[in-house]
Amino acid sequence: MLNIIGKRKLYYTISIIFVVASIAALFLWGLEFGIDFKGGSILEVSYPNNRPETEKIIEALKPLNLSDLRVSSVGGNGVNFRFKETDEATHQEIMKILNANNVEERRFSSIGPTVGAELQQKSIKAIIIVLLGISLYIAWAFRKVSHPLGSWRYGVATLVALFHDLIIPIGLFSILGHFYGVEIGTNFIVALLVTLGFSVHDTIVVFDRIRENLKRYESLDFVSLVNKSVNETILRSINTSFTVLLTLFALFIFGGGELKYFILALMVGIFSGTYSSIFIASPILVSWFKTLNKS
Repeated sequence: MLNIIGKRKLYYTISIIFVVASIAALFLWGLEFGIDFKGGSILEVSYPNNRPETEKIIEALKPLNLSDLRVSSVGGNGVNFRFKETDEATHQEIMKILNANNVEERRFSSIGPTVGAELQQKSIKAIIIVLLGISLYIAWAFRKVSHPLGSWRYGVATLVALFHDLIIPIGLFSILGHFYGVEIGTNFIVALLVTLGFSVHDTIVVFDRIRENLKRYESLDFVSLVNKSVNETILRSINTSFTVLLTLFALFIFGGGELKYFILALMVGIFSGTYSSIFIASPILVSWFKTLNKS
């Protein structure tokens, strides 16, 4: 049997390093918001033959004076154009210039800054509501567990683990945004919400085994009981996460440009969530138990 709980300080240290690094990156550089949150337009086209060089495409569009124009390649023959919010007339002018190479338009969308700011606020509210809802649900689900720790402490331990699972991918995308210009949009928020759901699922599996073992092994001390419970569920958690990560990795390798960063956020979040459910949430209960019994 692995002595996971006995080595909890090591796992805490690893998590603290990543969390502090993520928070530091967030304070230093913030996040690079996409058009979903700050407003703007995005146009994606496909060149059926040879795709021109980016510099030539930008040069051809110069007469339109597009503000904050960014051009990036997508896959083998696709190109993404990002610029400030524009009207349909300008959109058609862009297509006239690009159609000199017989391009195929894949998508065009334009979002105003007011709508973008509203989406940003709603996304933050959605994450906060989910965090509070999950914590309250776990406290209610474990309401009959009162010894040696009250049910609400399970909810708090889950909240700490979920914060860990949120801040690490956010910190990573802060670094990617600063050094590589990677933007976040509503897809990133979806990835965070999926991460929360996946993480809490793993955490509940472990906590539920602790609840069962509290009734089954009444003579066993709490520290040993939690360690036993984690060991009984660790293979299930790892196997489930590994199969999901394999699928996501395949999508990351073969997926499109926009999809890749959504998949990356999911991969980092699910890995972090699996780690926290095994090495953070349950050890927090033990640390809390030991602190209460010292006083």
